Amino acid sequence: MDIKVLGTGCTKCKKLEELTREVVAEMGIEANIEKEEDIYKIMQYGVMRTPGLVVDGKVVLTGRLPKTKELKELLTQ
Repeated sequence: MDIKVLGTGCTKCKKLEELTREVVAEMGIEANIEKEEDIYKIMQYGVMRTPGLVVDGKVVLTGRLPKTKELKELLTQ
């Protein structure tokens, strides 16, 4: 699984990266997690509000922090 956390470095963006890493470890998912902070690359995904989450090339979340349960669902769909 390829996961990208999109964000320019704000508190919510950092928290989403931390939460994503925790959930992936807890669930035993094999994933490559990257943090993308380049605003131009973020906009190429069509994301105008951060944080954003991209799973296997598909934007699954934008503009907010999910609860842990929701993040688990997003990663297992």
